[in-house]
Amino acid sequence: MTAPDSDSDSEPNEIAALFDVTSDSVGDEHVEQVLSEFGLGATEITQTAARIRASRSEFRRLRRRENELAVLYSSARELAQVRDVDTLLQRLVNRAHDIMGTDVTYLSEFDVVTRDLNVRKTAGAVSPELQHLQVPAGAGLVSAIAESRAAQWVQNYSDYTQSRHDEVVDAAIVAEGLVAILGVPMLSDGQILGVLFAADRRERRFTADQIALLSALADHASVVLQTARALDRAEESAAETGRALDELREHVSARDKSNIVHQDLIHAVLRGGGYAQVARTLSSALERGTVVVDSELRPLVKSSGEQITTVPLSLPRAVSEAIDQSRRSGRCTFVADDSETVIQLVSAITAGESFLGAILLNRSDAPIGPVELRTVERAAQVTAILVLQHTAAAAADRRARDELVADLLSTAPERRRDLERRTRNLGISLGELDTVLVVSVAPELRTAALRAIGQSLPVGALASQHAGLIAVVSRSGNPAAAATVVHRQITGSVGPHAVVIAPATAERPEDLPARFTSALRTARLLSALGKTDGAVTTASYLPYTVLFGENPESLHQFIDDVIGPVLAYDRDKDTDLTATLRALVRNEGSPTKAARALNYHPNTVVQRLERIRTLLGHSWREDENFFRVSMATRLDDLRQVGAEEAGGETVDKDGGA
Repeated sequence: MTAPDSDSDSEPNEIAALFDVTSDSVGDEHVEQVLSEFGLGATEITQTAARIRASRSEFRRLRRRENELAVLYSSARELAQVRDVDTLLQRLVNRAHDIMGTDVTYLSEFDVVTRDLNVRKTAGAVSPELQHLQVPAGAGLVSAIAESRAAQWVQNYSDYTQSRHDEVVDAAIVAEGLVAILGVPMLSDGQILGVLFAADRRERRFTADQIALLSALADHASVVLQTARALDRAEESAAETGRALDELREHVSARDKSNIVHQDLIHAVLRGGGYAQVARTLSSALERGTVVVDSELRPLVKSSGEQITTVPLSLPRAVSEAIDQSRRSGRCTFVADDSETVIQLVSAITAGESFLGAILLNRSDAPIGPVELRTVERAAQVTAILVLQHTAAAAADRRARDELVADLLSTAPERRRDLERRTRNLGISLGELDTVLVVSVAPELRTAALRAIGQSLPVGALASQHAGLIAVVSRSGNPAAAATVVHRQITGSVGPHAVVIAPATAERPEDLPARFTSALRTARLLSALGKTDGAVTTASYLPYTVLFGENPESLHQFIDDVIGPVLAYDRDKDTDLTATLRALVRNEGSPTKAARALNYHPNTVVQRLERIRTLLGHSWREDENFFRVSMATRLDDLRQVGAEEAGGETVDKDGGA
């Protein structure tokens, strides 16, 4: 066989290379030279060369698109499979790093709040300055790209416009040794999401193909960030929806609970549950101790079941201020947190401008929300209805009892009719009423005294203000003992400021008016004498009431007329002839017994009696005169005792202090 000619072998290879669109080894001039060797005309050569160049350019475009599609396809597949956004972004940066063939590739994310650009992912970076770089708004190449929303690159970063330089950014670029930098924006609906960078540590010119390829990757990164943000918004929306649903469930549950509580409170009114049911219902629903107080801050009921007293609560200033605020606003009010009191919440009980009391709730770990606050306010409204209801009922009952007491103690026949039925309607047996006590107390203390009596008034008894006093009609069989009990009750409430007077037992109901009249006279007499406290019987003062019961103030004139000179002598001379006179009266008019009672020598008593004789006259010890002197002396003694009880004040003849 003959070996092939080398020229003949090279010619087909050269022709093949000429028409190979994948090859860039044959330049345009060489193409025209080779075509001329085939004997083609100038026009044919130009046309053929142009078609070859177009084919090669199209092939390069298709090959670039093939690479881009391969990358995008791979990234899309990862996006569908990987839920971790950080991992996906890192893979995109790594892929861009491999395809671009640059030394460093990194992605900066735009912060819509601060408008800074923060480096989020890097590939090939070795310096921490670049890996954690935060570029402030308006600084660096990245800000220029974000503002222009177009790709930009520098062949040498040191030649970049000085107005864009930033010390921190420049320090990071120098630390990483970057020279040539290409950046393309990551956009979504015209909004900047970030910038994708490819950088070299040497000078480099980036081609349009490279810019296009990096832009395609940046677009895909934009999709990732946009999807991530959409997912974040979706998750946040789902979380908010979940929270809203939970709040709705809690609200519905609280509302249902509130409705149940409200029904229980309404039953307190309709079924007569009273304040106790209000306190128990609130305590159970809100898991905290509850106290209901009246307008004077006296406890009406406590959920703890503690003993209720009539003493008003001594509330800290913070609680009082909270009650005042609740009264003005009509809302449930929290007590100041810095208060040391156990009370956390108060709600004033009002009706119009009237203050009827308050609901006090202790502190606890149970939550208090809007529904709980409205529940307490509803309870306050229900309690206001209860207070008005009880007040109206009490007023009606009080009027009925006041009228009944007035009729029982009246002598007018027309007022005593039908007493049997009226007392029976109150559960009282008219025939068993045998005692009427009269309480003399200052007008400003009568209401409190009457309340104290009513709290422990026995069954079948009546108490009412009557004729400027307090009258207590009951069955006791022992008026003196009953007077002592009533006096003790009043003293525990208002102090030692009341005189309780017990007349003799009434044999029948018709005798009650006479017994009251006797006690009334005694009360007037004791008032004239200045006695303001104690439990006494009318029998103890019967002789004096007979003489002065109708005009008790006249006793002062009687005392002055009979023994006035002795009293005046003692005041002027600072002597005590009155004491000798009292001893004589109490010892049957015997000077010897008087001297023994005073522990004086009999001659001393005789001398004092002689002085008294000169003051009262020679006949002062005669039978009738001595009776008058004895009466006046005893009345003066009672008057002095009354003055001491009143605080040491003396009483003049007109009964004034």
